[in-house]
Order: sequence, then C-alpha cells, then structure tokens
Amino acid sequence: MADLVYPPVILVLTSFWKYLGLKLDFKGVENLPTRTKGGAILAINHISYLDFALAGTAALPMKRYVRFMAKKEIFDNKLAGPLMRGMHHINVDRSNGSASFVAALRALRDGEIIGIFPEGTISVSFEIKELKTGVVRLAQGADVPVIPTIIWGSQRIWTKKVKRDLRRKRVPISVTFGEPISFPKGGDVEAGEALLRETMVKMLHGMQEKYPDSHEGQRWAPVRLGGTAPAPLN
Repeated sequence: MADLVYPPVILVLTSFWKYLGLKLDFKGVENLPTRTKGGAILAINHISYLDFALAGTAALPMKRYVRFMAKKEIFDNKLAGPLMRGMHHINVDRSNGSASFVAALRALRDGEIIGIFPEGTISVSFEIKELKTGVVRLAQGADVPVIPTIIWGSQRIWTKKVKRDLRRKRVPISVTFGEPISFPKGGDVEAGEALLRETMVKMLHGMQEKYPDSHEGQRWAPVRLGGTAPAPLN
C-alpha cells in the first residue's frame, strides 16, 4: 500500500523528540521481521499517550511501519482521524469488534506489523494489567509471531490523570522488542495470554532495574519501586 502520510508524520515526530531532548534507547530491533519475512504483532505495555509514536519510531531502523489498532474516538477526531487513516492504522469500534479483528487479520496476512496494547487502556499504576485475549487469538488466526514490547519513561511526559509536561528535559525513554513468541493454532488461548503477560512483566522489571533515574518518591513510578503512582487494581 502507498504510504504518503507516514513519512512526513515521522519527520514531525522525530523533530518533536529532539525538541523535548529525549534520551532514546531502543533495543531488540533485530527481533522485528524484515519486509520479506512477513507480518507480526507487537504486544505493547501502555503507560502514556505517546506510546504509539515511540513504538513506531523504535521500529524505523528495520524500515517497517507499524499499523496500530486504535479506538474509534481517535479516528473520529477532525485532526487525528485523517492522519490515522492515511497511515493505515486500524479503527477499533468496541461496539463492533469483529470488523477490526478481520481488518487486522487481513493486514497481518499481507505482511504488515500490527501494534496492539493488550491491556486495553493506559495503566495508571504503571504495572502491567491483565491482558485481553485478542492478541493471542489474532496471532493464531494469522499464523504470525507476537513480539512483546516494553516502553518505560514515556509516562513522565504525558499520561492519564496527570498534567502533561512538554518542557525540554533529557528524560530517558526505553523501548525494547523482545524475542518473538509463537502461538500455534488450536492452542490454549488463556495459557498463551498468561505466557505473554509473564514475559512482558519480566521484561518491564528488567528494564526498570537498568533505568538511569531513581524511581524513589516519583509520581511516575509504581508503588513497588517506591513511587507514588496509584496502587494496581489487579
């Protein structure tokens, strides 16, 4: 498919990261498939409103554009809607979930990389919530691997229930693509979901241990690390 909108949006985003002075650290890019190796699903933890853009930026070294599944309200926005459609992201109407599932299935079979936030919404505790089963079912249906993807640091800039902070400061932002996980057709979906969540939690904890800034007493850090974010509900 023609990508006339994605390149200029990327240019704007990369310029925005430079303006903010972000210290970007991308790892595991080699785990993404090349164009000749076909589709994959990125299962991404969700801690901020910038996660879409950061995960997409991190995939650029492999010369791949990520097509994100995003809620209908974003597509209905007068400004964001045309951009989302122009970048061939997938509209998720929760009142008609089957249509978005079919659209994602078709894109994966066409060799696209689909980005999904399996928690369904931003985690205000910054811990990984329970996952929806859609990722595993989609991977089984399209016969593609799932790449667990972890982001940390973006919640310091713009997250749910906290005023955004777009001042220029050198905030470390980490994005890591884990090793691909295969979910064979006919396999146990709940077991697959549990494996995916366990992998994502392990990756998140490892990333937090290596994060250069202290979590102690910070609003953007989970209680588990001495932060003051709301305690997890599950």
